[in-house]
Amino acid sequence: MKKVKITVMKTARYDDLIERYENPITDACDMREGQVFVANGWRKPDGFCGSAWESMSAFVMTLSCGGEDIYDGWMKNNKSAMISCNDGFRPVSFLIEATDEDAD
Repeated sequence: MKKVKITVMKTARYDDLIERYENPITDACDMREGQVFVANGWRKPDGFCGSAWESMSAFVMTLSCGGEDIYDGWMKNNKSAMISCNDGFRPVSFLIEATDEDAD
């Protein structure tokens, strides 16, 4: 297995949807653009959002195990994928990339 680099590429916030549909919450997403995490094989990185992990863990596992071209030619780097979390109020886009470094 290889380590997989996860980079926060874009964050969005839809205040109109939050105002209309979401109950007030105190612990909203705190991901920041440019933030980098490293998944050690299939393991969720420390401090990484659990909901975002659920959205991407299968893709991370595929890349970690040597899988390539997840999107049939869509990505310029066939050892990568662009994945978004499933938060409809504060979606975050992540670039996930297999590294050459072996997982522990």
